[in-house]
Amino acid sequence: MYRHCIFDLYGTLVDIRTDERSPGLWEDMAELYRRRGVAWEPEALQKSYFRLIEELEGSSAPAGEAHEAHPEIRIEEVFSRLYREKGVEADPKAVERAGLAFRRRSTAYLRLYPGAAELLRGLRDRGRGVWLLSNAQGLFTRWELDRLGLSGLFDGVYLSSDYGCKKPDPRFFRVLLEERGIDPGSAVMTGNDGRCDIEGARALGLDTVYIRSNLSPEEPLPRAGHVLEAMDLGRVGKILGLDGP
Repeated sequence: MYRHCIFDLYGTLVDIRTDERSPGLWEDMAELYRRRGVAWEPEALQKSYFRLIEELEGSSAPAGEAHEAHPEIRIEEVFSRLYREKGVEADPKAVERAGLAFRRRSTAYLRLYPGAAELLRGLRDRGRGVWLLSNAQGLFTRWELDRLGLSGLFDGVYLSSDYGCKKPDPRFFRVLLEERGIDPGSAVMTGNDGRCDIEGARALGLDTVYIRSNLSPEEPLPRAGHVLEAMDLGRVGKILGLDGP
């Protein structure tokens, strides 16, 4: 029986589709900035957004370690700089509003996979530690967890943007394991990405459950403790011991 159950979010518990290159998105975002006294044309705003993403990702990688450090930026800095590039210093609330407007407008759909909430509740009811370890932006993901009714179903939420590194970087896994005093031998990682979720977890001695979902990367089936070739959270529950005591 696993004492601690660690989950990825997007592609594992949550199905999402976003489009950050939609012309309509950038027209809306330019209008949002204009209403706050910042003159951006939609095309220029889009180009600046992706340029800033690249600049921040590059600057956050330790010299000589970019291939293994897997840096993660904070998206708030991008929306803040989009103000500053036009000579405006925005307060944190304005930056948050811009970021959430962007996320809402760029999301085509956001939904739980069948059985996701029931799985988490069942594990907690049986006294298991239930943890979220996700390569994700805190600004977006905490809002989405609330919207989906998942916020209260984890014993702890660990998002890569809060720590400056992301899976499969072992530092990100260790943050959870060390902060919570979790013995890797008592834990299992469930995810849909063979490299980030499965290889990353196996490197630290965790057991693993791989789910091939509609959001999984194109890759061979990984060497996981358990492999599901299609989304089936009911079966995941059985693997994690919901049929047991």
